[in-house]
Amino acid sequence: MATVHDEYSGSGTSISRSTSEVPSDNPQPPTASEVEGLRRVVDHIPRRLWIVAVIGFFERASFWGITAPWQNYMQHAHEVDAAPGVLGLGQAMATRIYCAFYIFYYVTPVGFAIIADAHLGRFKTLCISSVLYVLGCGALLSTSSPGLIENEVALRGFIVALVLIGLGGGGFRALMVPFIADQYTDTRPKLKTLKSGEKVVTDRALTIQYIYNLYFWIGNVGSLSWFATTFLEMKYGFFQSYLLPSLSMVIATLLLMFGSRWYHKMPSEENALPAASKILWCAAKDGFKIEHADPAYQLENHAKRVPWGSHLVKELRHGVKACRVLVAFVIFYVCFDQMQNNLISQAGEMETRGVPNDLLPAMNQVACIVLGPLVQSVLYPFLRNRNINFKPITRITVGFGFISLAMLYAMIVQQVIYTTGPCYKHPGDCDEGSSLPNRVNVWIQAPVYVFIATGELFAYVTALEYAYDHAPKDMKTIVQAISLLIAGLGSACAMGLTPVAHDPNLVIVYACLASAMAFTAGVFWWRFRKYNKHDTPYPEEEMIPIIENAKAELSPISEDHSISDYDRITVPSPSPNLPTASDYSSSNYSGCEASSRPDTGK
Repeated sequence: MATVHDEYSGSGTSISRSTSEVPSDNPQPPTASEVEGLRRVVDHIPRRLWIVAVIGFFERASFWGITAPWQNYMQHAHEVDAAPGVLGLGQAMATRIYCAFYIFYYVTPVGFAIIADAHLGRFKTLCISSVLYVLGCGALLSTSSPGLIENEVALRGFIVALVLIGLGGGGFRALMVPFIADQYTDTRPKLKTLKSGEKVVTDRALTIQYIYNLYFWIGNVGSLSWFATTFLEMKYGFFQSYLLPSLSMVIATLLLMFGSRWYHKMPSEENALPAASKILWCAAKDGFKIEHADPAYQLENHAKRVPWGSHLVKELRHGVKACRVLVAFVIFYVCFDQMQNNLISQAGEMETRGVPNDLLPAMNQVACIVLGPLVQSVLYPFLRNRNINFKPITRITVGFGFISLAMLYAMIVQQVIYTTGPCYKHPGDCDEGSSLPNRVNVWIQAPVYVFIATGELFAYVTALEYAYDHAPKDMKTIVQAISLLIAGLGSACAMGLTPVAHDPNLVIVYACLASAMAFTAGVFWWRFRKYNKHDTPYPEEEMIPIIENAKAELSPISEDHSISDYDRITVPSPSPNLPTASDYSSSNYSGCEASSRPDTGK
């Protein structure tokens, strides 16, 4: 018995194979027919990635735990209204401030992204964001103590907290998304043999999809702190409510800083923004087609030499494509923002029977936790087993449809509230009692959050994956920041609704949101469905080395969670124009020099 280690690399694709206890008298490689039909599986998830996911758990526990009571904290007065509160600013002003915070929260990542990608690197910038985040939590906690609520210190402290949490939280969120994917460093497909004897091949695209579904799921588990903080708010007060999420952020920061040696840290690269800006400007002047900024095109058509390379143009083209897809999320975020303000107020208009009105949105996290594994481990493999390729644009469109259903259902709930006494279209403000809710059970609202959760699983998680996969290597954080900037634009639009988002207009508001989201879904599918054709999980040239360079049987490996996440690969017949193994190994061929590569016809 012999131990064999074989690694092949060429043309940007490498196949890593590690085998043990392989019979030395069996040197024959698998044939093309043996490789054809192999299942694609999720690769092994490194331990450091799990640690980063735990950090994400504590950060989400902090964010949702600390923001969950904000609507009540701002809207209601201390010991005056039926619901708990402090500042007494009213629903409209509280909603405006909430939306303004989210705009700020989504805009600030752009600056952090530039610093991370061009100067300090993601890890150091992430640490700075975490410190700002902790300071913001501390400001809110210290000024919400019972002794300070009675004067204006609470308002001043809240403003300081909004700024610091907006800076730190926004930067943390933009940086964490690419940082967790950075922990998976293996870009090469690998052949494996399971205990059952079945041969499979790992797939980076499936692995990235799994990582972001994992990150989203763990984040939603952390966000269950919403339950704890809203109950603490109702039973004990806001100081006790904010203490738990503040401690969560401290833990996340300590794990991040003291675990520094565990993480894979992408170094800061040369600032690609100036070159990217010049490419985009060049493309804008030449018909708004980014391929016209390619050096070869410029030289051939304008006799002009440009200071950038074709590779950057190609990467930027992918990044622009991702940003086009992300722009469609503006209406998505307008609808999503309703969960943090108007839907909380809607719950307050119904009979809560001891349940905090701001607890209901936590049903969104519960639904995500329950549905997430079902989608990842049951639905997706079920579809792939039947050769139904549920590609990114399709998933996002389906997600938009569920968000539209959520707003439609919210409209129905609001209509039920308006047609039920005692206050009908003016809940809590009628002759029979100024604080009486209408006689509707608050749990009728729960399906709204299930629809929103389903929409997030299909649309939001796919957007994270799509943005990371299509962003240029040196601009991944910036593209994620642009994604958050679009979310900020959605919050700005939501803020624009505040003058009309009050009783008795809310049925019309929800109807308009449902219609806008449905219209967006239709236009999105019509405009971007062609992008599905370009998202092939295994390009043809990546399969050639697998077929021609597999040289030994693989030893059994432990079967893990990834076995259920697979697809069938149909290996095309090699084109005569594609490079062969001899091309890669010949002395006059260099996999690093584009000018010497055989023409693939692509």
